[in-house]
Amino acid sequence: MSEAVIRTVTSPPGLLASLDPLLREWLPRQRWFAGKGRPVTGFSLVAATELLPADSRLGLHHVLVRAHQQYAPAGGAAEEPGDCYQLLIGTREALPPRLAPALIGHLTEGPAAGRTAYDALYDTRPAEVLLEALRTRARVGELRFERAPDDDDIRAGLVPRLMTAEQSNSSVVYGDTFILKVLRRIVPGVNPDLELPLALAREGCPRVPAPAGWMTAELTGRSWVLGVLQPYLQGATDGWELALRELAKGEDFVAEARALGRATAEVHTALARALPTVTLGHARARRLAEGMSER
Repeated sequence: MSEAVIRTVTSPPGLLASLDPLLREWLPRQRWFAGKGRPVTGFSLVAATELLPADSRLGLHHVLVRAHQQYAPAGGAAEEPGDCYQLLIGTREALPPRLAPALIGHLTEGPAAGRTAYDALYDTRPAEVLLEALRTRARVGELRFERAPDDDDIRAGLVPRLMTAEQSNSSVVYGDTFILKVLRRIVPGVNPDLELPLALAREGCPRVPAPAGWMTAELTGRSWVLGVLQPYLQGATDGWELALRELAKGEDFVAEARALGRATAEVHTALARALPTVTLGHARARRLAEGMSER
């Protein structure tokens, strides 16, 4: 892909219909699926884009799909529109053993009949396609791959690996240099995963790495944020996990807590300079506190 590549290729007709029975089983098992406990009754396609040809050795489709589910209001069961999810679907004739955890299922009909569908983020080649698209500012159908104006350090050939610890999204690390956070449940409009680090970068706040690139989709006149590429901080530790570990050893956590509080204050002060602020009255502050206590 290059900056000049602007394709309008969409995925073959019938792709979602062939995936439907497989996704009904696979999607609710994913830890980032928000509708657990309620059966999926069907899907509606928001957008589908072919990133690698379906008839090649490895096919790759970017799919935005809305999962419809039943819920039980007072008047009886009803169906709600459901959440929109971002899927990267790979297809192969057969999966190698290393990709067994990524299996979605075997397609028996549709344009990819006879092939195996899987979560492509587990695979190095599809992950490389995403980084190359960001590096070259590619345009593919409704998909837009952007790079920070002053960031020319996205090198080709960085080896990707999927991180397995994240709960609500999926992240791919590229050669210990960048990390791409792929959002799974998406909504149109401004997304704090991109808005806040961009605002902090404008304020020169060093506490949060500035975005190196981002993925969006332009649909129905609105922008949908799909993913954010940032520098990867090797050896970074979650503050909560660090606190628990130190306390379990009987160590004093005061110095670390003070440093964490100072960093948090710097981030929020920078955000207050960059973004509009609202002063809460006593009643609203009380409701906010009560909500936090209830959670």
